[in-house]
Amino acid sequence: QLQLVESGGGLVQPGGSLRLSCAASGFTLDNVAIGWFRQAPGKEREGVSCISSRGTPANYADSVKGRFTISRDNAKNTVYLQMNSLKAEDTAVYYCAIPLSSPYCPAQTLAIEYRYWGQGTQVTVSS
Repeated sequence: QLQLVESGGGLVQPGGSLRLSCAASGFTLDNVAIGWFRQAPGKEREGVSCISSRGTPANYADSVKGRFTISRDNAKNTVYLQMNSLKAEDTAVYYCAIPLSSPYCPAQTLAIEYRYWGQGTQVTVSS
């Protein structure tokens, strides 16, 4: 059974850092692109970034450029999202998913173009 599991969320103060993980269960991520999304209460799901099967990052949202970094470790069957200089507006549930265009990232990180969503991990940035 194909499954993605997110972890690493939590409560952090503004300016702090977190590293989220997206682990695959039941399959290998070697030839799979992965995208990260987030959804804040009352808002639409927003694409954060995508990484191709070869490790090429793409489509960082303007709101996270220079602060977030997507990466992958195929040996650990995991994709990461390193989040630095966190702001209150980064508060959301963060999800990972596989794009229909896998192993490539689509031109835009839109939720409609992704499938096999994980259950999400909550990130709360607050003092």
